Amino acid sequence: MPNLKAAPHLQALILLFIAMVSMQSSGALAKVLFEHFPVLTISAMRLLMGSLILAIIFRIWQVNFKHIKWSAIISYGVALAGMNALFYLSIERLPLGIAVSFEFIGPLSVALFHARQKFDFIWVGLAILGLVLLFPFDQAAHRLDPIGIALALGAGACWALYIIAGQKPSGVSGNHTVCLGMFVGMLCLMPIALFSGMSATVFQPSNLIYFVALAILASALPFSLEMIALRNLSALSFGTLMSLEPAVAAFSGFIFLGEQLLWTQWLALATIISASIGCTMTVQRAKK
Repeated sequence: MPNLKAAPHLQALILLFIAMVSMQSSGALAKVLFEHFPVLTISAMRLLMGSLILAIIFRIWQVNFKHIKWSAIISYGVALAGMNALFYLSIERLPLGIAVSFEFIGPLSVALFHARQKFDFIWVGLAILGLVLLFPFDQAAHRLDPIGIALALGAGACWALYIIAGQKPSGVSGNHTVCLGMFVGMLCLMPIALFSGMSATVFQPSNLIYFVALAILASALPFSLEMIALRNLSALSFGTLMSLEPAVAAFSGFIFLGEQLLWTQWLALATIISASIGCTMTVQRAKK
């Protein structure tokens, strides 16, 4: 007999995994679009289309704009813009899984900063070991682009700021905060994209469909699925599963882009994931 009580939890895990696959597949799609459009154009258009789609899904017109704390929304949006743009610039130079691993140091650092348990040094050590293993010291043909690494770490720093900014009260729901923050992020990136060579051809229906697909894969679908999944998942389950993102990104890069990683780099992903899972468990134990 199936365990009916476990069914909602299992369904939530499946939805969250689909959300991760959707998010990381969007990175693969973005890398394909790099061959046809400037990187910052793709980043700005993703935020534009994403904010419009989320505005419809979450009925942004129902918000009482008098209650909005714009300082929180603006800081959130600026962090989102930096995270999005720097990550796309990094995956132009690095394999998808490697870039996500470097970027993942951002939220991992935030979690470790708040953790105060005796096992913290283990997670710090694993994270450092993972970073060291990411560098292919004996494989010149697979040398990582230092600028790409710096961009990915910058994206991770923005991710950390994004987490901190997202915890500030904004006067509206979390869904509306994401939507408004994404619009603010778009306003930050759009002038830069226009200055760097964005063409009006991106708004042609034949091209616009790709940006709509990117926005759905990167924003609308994962955000919506995560919102549903969180109703039946603990913070520990959510954080643990989200720790698998670097591996999902690596597999996405392998399947859709043919990106190959060295065995030491796969080991690096495993150590970073282990550090994230361990850190998640430590933080949750500290809250009890």
